[in-house]
Amino acid sequence: MICKPLSIDHKCELEEEANRIKEMGGVIDTFYDEEGDHEPIGPQRVWVKGENYPGLAMSRSLGDAVAHSVGVSSVPEVKSYLVGVDDKFIVIGSDGVWEFLTNENIAEIVFPFYKLNQPETAANEIVR
Repeated sequence: MICKPLSIDHKCELEEEANRIKEMGGVIDTFYDEEGDHEPIGPQRVWVKGENYPGLAMSRSLGDAVAHSVGVSSVPEVKSYLVGVDDKFIVIGSDGVWEFLTNENIAEIVFPFYKLNQPETAANEIVR
């Protein structure tokens, strides 16, 4: 089975996204363990310089005025894809899905339910 990602996650680590954020005065950093060794915790996030907010773990967001003031963009990236006869399914998910599962993981979960024509069961299994 061949998996084709149709989009990218807009994360702070992407050079173009990081440059925009930094040019707008935003800071990219992670949470840190406040007890003991000050170890980083979790993904890179966008912060207001010298402040502990908004702590957004993505570089694109709708309706977040504070994040927009430090370079987070509300402009979506739009791509077109012509669905072909060999394409079996498309999975649309939020960052909460793609943060934990790869395209290959998703395909392995969905394919058996695709064969049974059970898309809702496939979606429930992804969430589980």
